[in-house]
Amino acid sequence: MLTGDAAFIKKINRSLILSKIVEHKLISRAELAKLTGLNKATISVQVSDLLDKELIYETQQEHKSVGRRPIMLSVNREAGFALGIDLDKSSITFTISDLIGTSIQTDIIELNVSDYDFILKILIDQINNYKSKFNHTRYGLVGIAVGIHGIVNKDEIIDFVPQHGWQNKTLKEDLEKAIGINVYIENNANLCSIAEKVYKHHQCNNLLSVSLYSGIGLGFIINDTLFKGFHGYAGEIGHMIVVPNGLPCRCGNLGCWEQYASELSFITHLAKDQKNQTFNYIDFQNRMIEHDPAFQKEIDRFIMFISIGLNNLINLYNPEILVVNSEILRLYPNAAEELKAHLTSSISHYSELVISQFGKRACIMGACALAIQNFLGVSELCLTLSEESFLEK
Repeated sequence: MLTGDAAFIKKINRSLILSKIVEHKLISRAELAKLTGLNKATISVQVSDLLDKELIYETQQEHKSVGRRPIMLSVNREAGFALGIDLDKSSITFTISDLIGTSIQTDIIELNVSDYDFILKILIDQINNYKSKFNHTRYGLVGIAVGIHGIVNKDEIIDFVPQHGWQNKTLKEDLEKAIGINVYIENNANLCSIAEKVYKHHQCNNLLSVSLYSGIGLGFIINDTLFKGFHGYAGEIGHMIVVPNGLPCRCGNLGCWEQYASELSFITHLAKDQKNQTFNYIDFQNRMIEHDPAFQKEIDRFIMFISIGLNNLINLYNPEILVVNSEILRLYPNAAEELKAHLTSSISHYSELVISQFGKRACIMGACALAIQNFLGVSELCLTLSEESFLEK
């Protein structure tokens, strides 16, 4: 039986109430009591405290029936702001969101260096600019989450970033010392899985999110909890060997999945076949429209190798929802159906396979969600996308 002192129980009740206010956007005290199972006195005390802290506010709902208009509760979305950062190889993307996960501002700084101290200074300077800009609000910047395209351990120390050649970097400590705000460091694939859960698949408790870009990463939520493994290194699925004695990988092995099924491998193989032409996503889209046979041959090969790895994941984890995050597949019609056509094993079971609609925005969406969740102290966060939000128009 779960037990705890009064302060602990109060914290749990606060988390439950606030998570429901966030989820429903507009909700009465009576409805809160019904949804949470808490009595009206507990609801009243907690709501009063949240009002005092200016995390929520009251409005009276308009209605046509006779009688007293119900008082509704909403999150004070501008009480504070979260900062999500996607630290990639050639750019750093910064996105500010309000407390209901709506994107307020996005800035991109291009990178042509990998020096840690130089990039650290860029991060500090930019964060201080945001800190100053939002200092007038009740809580200012409430937290910062940074997505790393590399290995992050359970203590949020960056173990290795192959794109920059970083090893054992204490970015969390270095940033917090300089700016005085809570910083969270997370692997980008984990943040993608958080984005899928928080913004899209709210009711899913077992979700796998596979990101196919310069490498391949896996973020997985099992029993409603982000799974990281013993040291925090779980999810490096790109280094699963799918071709014995195959192409050499930077990890030291031969035939790793990311050498065949990452977008980088697709582009590299296509460029080699097309006499070292350079390609971008617009080129891919045009080739799809034109039904270019050379491109179609490569996309068929790409999908085949993706499906090999997905089949292994399905057999290992039996996911409820399997999300594949790839800009190329997002542009390619019927990508999910073609992947499913390769998954023909009678013992491979999953409920749903989808191509992520978030694309490369997923990492920073998950970063903002993580910062919001930690600030609000809620165990479950349910946000809704809007026209103002993260999706590219």
